[in-house]
Amino acid sequence: DGSRAEMCGNGIRCVAKLVHDRGIVRSPEVRIETDAGLKTVRVFLRPDGLVGEAEVDMGPPILERGRIPFRDGGDPAKPAIQVPIEVLGRTFLLTAVSMGNPHAVVRLDVEGSPPPGRDAPLPLAEVPLAEWGPRFERHPFFPDRTNVELIAVRSRREIDFRVWERGSGETLACGTGACAALVACVLNGWCDREATVHLRGGDLRVRWPDGGSVLMTGPAVEVYGGEWRDR
Repeated sequence: DGSRAEMCGNGIRCVAKLVHDRGIVRSPEVRIETDAGLKTVRVFLRPDGLVGEAEVDMGPPILERGRIPFRDGGDPAKPAIQVPIEVLGRTFLLTAVSMGNPHAVVRLDVEGSPPPGRDAPLPLAEVPLAEWGPRFERHPFFPDRTNVELIAVRSRREIDFRVWERGSGETLACGTGACAALVACVLNGWCDREATVHLRGGDLRVRWPDGGSVLMTGPAVEVYGGEWRDR
C-alpha cells in the first residue's frame, strides 16, 4: 500500500548479494543501514564466487509492550506472551514481538485453537488468511498496525508458517516474521533456540543462541537484471 517498513529480512539478504556480486563491497561482512538500525550481513559464496546464502544479524528482539508497540492494557514494560485477542468473534492467543517492526505470532496447531464449530485445530493451508489478516493487522492493540504470523510446530526444530504482512497482504516469505516466530516459540517453550522455518517461498534457518541477537540464514538468488532509464 506504499507504507514504509522499518526492516525487511529477505530484502536485506538480496541487497547484500547485489553489492557483493557487483564488487561494490568486497568484505564477507556487509553493514547495511535500515530504519531499524545498522544490520550486519555475512555472505557465503558459491564455487563461482557469487553469493549463495547470507546470514543476517537481526539484533535482539524487542519484547516490551510499550516498544513493540502493543497496547492491550498490560504493563508497557512487560512482554506480551499468549495474550487473548478477539478477531472476527473468535479468541486467539498471541505473542507480540518486534524485530524492528511489529509482529503478532499465533500458534494454531494446539488444543484450544479450533475455529467455531470444529473439534480440531484448523490446518495452516485452510486458514482464511485474506479474511483474518486485515483484522489482526489493524487491531486496536497495535497502534502502528502489525505483521501476523500463523504457525504450526512440527518439532523442537521445525516450524510451519504463513504470514500476512502489514501493508502488503499474504506473502510467500517474511524474514523478520520468521525470526519473530522462533522467538515466540522459545518464549513459550515450544522450540529450541535454533530451528528451520518452513515458509511458502522456501526455508530459513533461525537462531537465537543466547537470548541476544537473532541470526537468520537463507538464500539470495538473482532472478533477472535490467536497466532503468530515467526519461
